[in-house]
Amino acid sequence: MNRIVAKEEFSQNPGVKMMQIEAPRIARKAKGGQFVVFRLNETGERVPLTVADTDPEKGLVTIIFQEVGKSTMALGKLEVGDCLADFIGPLGKPTHMADYGTVLCVAGGIGIAPTHNIAKALKAHGNKVISIIGARTKELLFWEDKMRALSDELYVCTDDGSYGIHGLVTKVEQELLEKNRESGEINLVIGIGPPIMMKFVCKTSEPFGIETMVSLPTIMVDATGMCGACRVTVGGETKFVCVDGPEFNGHKVDFDEMLKRQTIYLEHEKVAVERFRHGAGCSCCECGGNV
Repeated sequence: MNRIVAKEEFSQNPGVKMMQIEAPRIARKAKGGQFVVFRLNETGERVPLTVADTDPEKGLVTIIFQEVGKSTMALGKLEVGDCLADFIGPLGKPTHMADYGTVLCVAGGIGIAPTHNIAKALKAHGNKVISIIGARTKELLFWEDKMRALSDELYVCTDDGSYGIHGLVTKVEQELLEKNRESGEINLVIGIGPPIMMKFVCKTSEPFGIETMVSLPTIMVDATGMCGACRVTVGGETKFVCVDGPEFNGHKVDFDEMLKRQTIYLEHEKVAVERFRHGAGCSCCECGGNV
């Protein structure tokens, strides 16, 4: 059993929350880019979340999640002192660390969380980090201070213009890569966020010929390479995100296929969310929580 020792709410609608979990062995071993899988109870589903931060000395792993499905909504209702039935990891391959020189990190929404852990590792290896973080609106932005502390340059965007630069993260990415044509300073782009965002981060960088890595949030079941639920096509070959990734060369990812696969269980997910809401005493109708 892994105990929740800290909790913070970043936004209410939709709910974005941070938790620190007691997991000493994971905290000692986890590296940037890797993920964990949690299970609330014996009948709960296995849900993957990329590690946002670790504190090896205190034995803590930080996760940040958005309440979009039944399991994340149920996780969000837990409080400090509650325990998770399962919390396993680190899983997946860590981000390859090298002396890249300058790395451009582009993060959208919840993707800011794993980007933070990767930027932390990149700085520890002596790289210069330029970061772009964005969200639909100011309310959904978080950890600006942490990303600023790790970045040599930081650009903040909101789709609706409520904070920072008005526009998509790819707008700033395009501008920076245009400036980079002369200096050739940026040698790697890392894009993490919603799949559609990552697709266009890659489309933006491709004409410049700069390697671009993305972290793919596919459907997972066992997360150990046995079920095949997380398969994606990369460079014309089938890869399993849980063991071959989660990071891949974004210029080789078949994003259209992945986006289509992400909708397979959409209707089932909607039903599960509605049942959870009503069962938890939702006041949106007069069903009495008996859905």
